[in-house]
Amino acid sequence: MAMFTRIPPEQAALLRTQGAQLVDIRDPQSFTQGHIPGAVRLDNSNLAAWVAAAERAKPLIVCCYHGNSSQPAADYLAGLGFAEVYSLDGGFELWQQSYPDQVTHGDD
Repeated sequence: MAMFTRIPPEQAALLRTQGAQLVDIRDPQSFTQGHIPGAVRLDNSNLAAWVAAAERAKPLIVCCYHGNSSQPAADYLAGLGFAEVYSLDGGFELWQQSYPDQVTHGDD
């Protein structure tokens, strides 16, 4: 049975410093306006290629707008064999409030 864990921004920040992968499932415009540094934007067009190349043993954090859409996405990715999958509670909105200096703008 696939499992993921919901985590607050503080725990996500710690996992990032330990090398966790981060994916953002928001739309391209929202991602460009601001995202967590190092995040990869995933959608149906690049999901298969990203999964094929990803390190499934590394922790994976899934981010969306408010922490709701990331939960089924995290469950799906856990089902694909990722060892540690997390859903960011509060999503990017809470991350931006908690860590305003840790937001990147543009496509990178």
